[in-house]
Amino acid sequence: MSASAFFHHRFQQLRSILKWVILVVPMAAVVGSLCALFLWSLDQVTVARFDHPWLIFAMPVAGFLMVLAYQHFGRGAEGGNNLIVDQIHEPGGGVPLRMAPFILVSTVLTHLVGGSAGREGTAVQLGGSVASAFAKLFRLSHAEVRILLMAGIAAGFGAVFGTPIAGAVFALEVLTIGRMQYEALIPSLVAAIAADWVCHAWGIEHIQYRIAYLAGTPASTFHLDALLLIKVGIAGVLFGLMARCFSEISHMMTAAFKGICAYAPLRPVIASAVLIALVYVLGTRQYLGLGVWSPNPGDATIPGFFDPTRIDYWSWFWKAVFTIVTLSSGFKGGEVTPLFFIGAALGNAIAAVLGAPIDLFAALGFVAVFAGATNTPLACVIMGVEIFGATHTVYLAVACFLAYICSGHTSIYLSQRIGIVKSAAASHIPSGTSLRHVRDLNAKALGDKIGIVRQAPPQSRRKGPKP
Repeated sequence: MSASAFFHHRFQQLRSILKWVILVVPMAAVVGSLCALFLWSLDQVTVARFDHPWLIFAMPVAGFLMVLAYQHFGRGAEGGNNLIVDQIHEPGGGVPLRMAPFILVSTVLTHLVGGSAGREGTAVQLGGSVASAFAKLFRLSHAEVRILLMAGIAAGFGAVFGTPIAGAVFALEVLTIGRMQYEALIPSLVAAIAADWVCHAWGIEHIQYRIAYLAGTPASTFHLDALLLIKVGIAGVLFGLMARCFSEISHMMTAAFKGICAYAPLRPVIASAVLIALVYVLGTRQYLGLGVWSPNPGDATIPGFFDPTRIDYWSWFWKAVFTIVTLSSGFKGGEVTPLFFIGAALGNAIAAVLGAPIDLFAALGFVAVFAGATNTPLACVIMGVEIFGATHTVYLAVACFLAYICSGHTSIYLSQRIGIVKSAAASHIPSGTSLRHVRDLNAKALGDKIGIVRQAPPQSRRKGPKP
């Protein structure tokens, strides 16, 4: 390559990077500001819910109105995260700008009345809808729209959790299982950093978690305990199975609600009755809302699972029940913060059984269950490092990678595509197949198998002398 060609190529690269920075930074600033408003609103309504316990009785009305509003005015916004992923794979109709106010208001309303939901779904949809609006404003090509939508996901994720690097990698990794799409690497990183910075500039602070185990060891010092690593491996498998169960049961419950009640606005009313009944049967409200903090010291919260003196064997189960009932019926919000709760609680319980460090295993569950449920192990390892520090990177990686493998070809996002299958046993699945299609094929195969068994004539008993 001649010198002139070399410098021309470098100039074109620099020009492309500069173009994306100019385009992405204003978009990320809007997303970061919306995430700041969203996080502030969540804090306010959570305080209001604790101050006014009667608000949970408004849950049926809130759920009914929420789904009714989506039906009559949403016009495509109902697709949520899956719509954004679909538009990245196959740009077409675009992501409606109305998705942003719809998801923000409905998620805040869900938390006000006590629904067990998270924040990531809202942040991703805020990022996707704002990015789509910028794409239309600047009349970008299909290829450029894909990149900007990925940057929007990175901006929302990075800002709402305070993990910009994990947000950038999540945007690349979440689209296709086993394959990273690096064309949006720089735009996603710029968007995540800018959105996180803007969110902090508005005065938003994220909860700090601390692992006391080996706290005095410098991050650069390599530490590996063989017995502890085996325990981490066992936990990683269990985290993956938990992620698989959560995803599959969520999808089955969604189908069950549709089968039980054909009129969509009534589904959250039914779910509200179940949730309120559970509150009084269990005698606690600790599984409502985010589960990040509570004014009641005895309540199960995510930071509480890091306390080495606290052992909690069943909170992971009940939080999963509350979350699945809430989200599968039509209430809005994300799954990830509840998955953080479930993972940290499960890690706490596993550590107690295996005799491992409580706080370390709570941290492993925090990221590993999320890794298995979203098929994003690399992003979750990076998230673990950003939140908990680099001292336990090896354990974080082992837990997240095993959870990813053991969760199988399932996800909370059915629009994810399969790039490379997780094992040779699934080699029959074509590349590019969506997880929604995989589930449909598995359901059809199971139905065919059951039909064959029912149609088979009973075998006659063999007669012979008694032994």
